[in-house]
Amino acid sequence: MRTFFLITTFVLLSASAALAEEPTPFTVDDLVRLDRVTDPQVSPDGRYVVFSVRETDFDANKGRTDLWLLDLDAEKPEPRRLTQHEANDSNGRWSPDGTSIFFLSTRSGSSQVWRLTLAGGEAMQVTRLPVDVNAFRVAPRGPRVLVSLEVFPDCGDLECTSKRLEANAKSPAKGHAHDRLFVRHWDTWKDGRIAELFSISLDATGTVQGAPVSLTAKLDADIPSKPFGGDEEFNFSPDGTRVAFAARIKGKDEPWSTNFDVYETAADGSGEPRNLTADNPAWDTQPMYSSDGRSLAWIAMERPKFKADRFHLVLKDLTSGDVRHVTREWDRSIDHFAFSADGKRIFATTDHLGQHALWSIDPRNGKPTLFQPQGQVTDFSVGPQQVVFALAGLDAPADLYGINVDGGRNHRLTHFNAARLKNRLLGSFEQFSFEGWNGETVYGYVMKPASFVDGRKFPVAFIVHGGPQVSYGNQWSYRWNPQVYAGAGYGVVFIDFHGSPGYSQAFTDSISGDWGGKPLADLKKGFAAAVAKNSWLDGERACALGASYGGFMMNWIAGNWNDGFRCLVNHAGIFDSRGMYYQTEELWFEEWENGAPQFEKPENYEKHNPVSHVARWNTPMLVTHGELDYRVPYAQGISAFTALQRRGIESRLLIFPDENHWVLKPQNSVQWHGEVLAWLNKWLKQ
Repeated sequence: MRTFFLITTFVLLSASAALAEEPTPFTVDDLVRLDRVTDPQVSPDGRYVVFSVRETDFDANKGRTDLWLLDLDAEKPEPRRLTQHEANDSNGRWSPDGTSIFFLSTRSGSSQVWRLTLAGGEAMQVTRLPVDVNAFRVAPRGPRVLVSLEVFPDCGDLECTSKRLEANAKSPAKGHAHDRLFVRHWDTWKDGRIAELFSISLDATGTVQGAPVSLTAKLDADIPSKPFGGDEEFNFSPDGTRVAFAARIKGKDEPWSTNFDVYETAADGSGEPRNLTADNPAWDTQPMYSSDGRSLAWIAMERPKFKADRFHLVLKDLTSGDVRHVTREWDRSIDHFAFSADGKRIFATTDHLGQHALWSIDPRNGKPTLFQPQGQVTDFSVGPQQVVFALAGLDAPADLYGINVDGGRNHRLTHFNAARLKNRLLGSFEQFSFEGWNGETVYGYVMKPASFVDGRKFPVAFIVHGGPQVSYGNQWSYRWNPQVYAGAGYGVVFIDFHGSPGYSQAFTDSISGDWGGKPLADLKKGFAAAVAKNSWLDGERACALGASYGGFMMNWIAGNWNDGFRCLVNHAGIFDSRGMYYQTEELWFEEWENGAPQFEKPENYEKHNPVSHVARWNTPMLVTHGELDYRVPYAQGISAFTALQRRGIESRLLIFPDENHWVLKPQNSVQWHGEVLAWLNKWLKQ
């Protein structure tokens, strides 16, 4: 009897172990807990790469970022954690001699610059400023750093800004007055501060010497630009004596201007900034000196007020003053770029046929060569021997890879989420093309459900991307990830409709003034093509989902394709184009897309206005929005829900008081996905 008991117990334990190892579908709980690998920076000698990893503390409802290090010369490189603090440590940047790493940390109670030596020991605080450091750069030669600080421009020193902020926080009167736009931007009300660029001298030990000197005090501009600009917008010359930066002068027309210019000034604050691109009324940004200091490069657009114009590479000879437009004839828009150590190559990322690819460009003639053609290259750093880049795709979050600067095959360097994903079922995917609007070739992707079985039909989640001038292709997303829907048992279809970048600038341009035209035709044709090519897709059981422009398209589909879907999900979508113009903050976007301000050409805003078609709405819709969304203010979402309720259409509203245009907090993300999947399940699985 005892033997039988032992055998039975062993069998049961073995069965439990087997069950524990049984693969399960990928879920949003997995998504929010993944480590996020970003910002690789190769050391000057090419031996090491420092990078950031964001981990999620789900219970605390936030993420925490630490620095990690990888020895590229090791036979089997293994990443090791450099910092482990309850505060955020990020933006690791090498000292010129490669013996220490400067970084941003909030461990002192505010965001300041710190330094950590590779030899070991505790991190040392470099700056002790009374205001936060937003971004910084370390001089490649000479003991100096640049820091970006938000200050009140009428204050004579940093203490004045600090004391005013403290007084404002303590004051019982909370009203704030404005006499020009922006009054708010992205998710923040403007309080009168601007981001100035300051130069700080250091001694040999890394200690601050003297007070910070503003390099941009005479410019009414944010450096870097807010809310998304970073240290790519300012750079030292190789000898550390000059600084180039990008700036858009505020003035009264800032919300309808994309006229960024590249300036140059002395690193020590002597002299005044000189505008190098005054002849271009469009966007010039990301200035970077060549390795020998003889040239200054940047990327430039040519059409003012158009945020999705093509960025091409420009080179200025700093001796002769000659300017060359290196990639003007190349029909791709550069995202980021960097020189090789010898200056013979320029590496750059662009959208390309549903990928976000890495290229090598010959600066002499602008000839591009694909370097990493597949997947989504999210960040990269060029070392003396190899390029280290973060690569993601539809089937994997970002990890670090390396490739020789002369090309060849890449090799994987990190496996941060391997353990978490080991027993998770992911949906397989493939790209397809079809004849879209006017018979032109359009691309899309189809992803199988994680539970795919031959011979079965599966309901469809049809995702429409936002932007609208962004590509939704072979990439990993933490907001709209197709694998979450595949894990829930859905086939997923998404289309890079007219307006998406990476195909040609003309293709990108084609959406402007035609938001409800060509893209809707592509979506209809793309959905039909996907169903026709994949017999396992049940086109009769489908819901469409989208955010931002995709949310607009949900409202547009509700009145103009009202027999196509059983349900819709609309996050942060435009409901009334006329109201949107007067509620949003970046007016250049609305004015370009509609050809003029609303008061000049109101008919353009009515051409594709969802509110005009509410009488034809009949599809159940889930509406979600963030109260801190100032790009598409939440009144647009409330209006859509009001229309649905008044029309008697089944509908549900989900509002987040602490989210902006995106749902970012881990627990909010889980709640959002739960509501969305419950909505799909209600209409497609019951």
